[in-house]
Amino acid sequence: MHIPAICVTEARRPILAKCQPRLEADAIRRFLVRARAEQTVSPEQERTTREVLDRFEQQVRAELRQLDRTLASLRGMRGLEVFPLNERMLERAVELSSLDLQLQPFDQAILAAVLVRARELTQAGEIDLCFCETDNDLRPWDKKGELMPPLSDLYCEARVWVYGDFDMLAPMRPDMWPDVQV
Repeated sequence: MHIPAICVTEARRPILAKCQPRLEADAIRRFLVRARAEQTVSPEQERTTREVLDRFEQQVRAELRQLDRTLASLRGMRGLEVFPLNERMLERAVELSSLDLQLQPFDQAILAAVLVRARELTQAGEIDLCFCETDNDLRPWDKKGELMPPLSDLYCEARVWVYGDFDMLAPMRPDMWPDVQV
């Protein structure tokens, strides 16, 4: 697995923003107050739930304190290559800016990294290339599932199948990919 280093760097901010245990836990605590008043939750259930919520918050806060160390450890993981942008990738990002992709510069850099790395891997003999993407900006299809040129063409030319999740389940890759046009 290959990950552009800028993706690891960029991951820190959304993880810190989205993984705030207090928000989820407080919503459940508010429910408990109401449920206890309506007597749909027993005092024992409420106590147990509050203990679990406290442990949940403690665990997530501990993991967030280790986030920088965790992200840095990705560089040393077996089977994972976190690669920096090279000059060819930066040049490709500039080339992409002339296309009507409607991407922010950061997304252009990621796309360029994916496309250039795909070429490097293909030249090294790799044939099964895919890109897992949950950011709608870099998906080559619209909300209806229709392909959106020129982005879809760039991935096809690079022989990179794009998944919309990290389970690599959707969209399904055709059996004859990349020898057939989608």
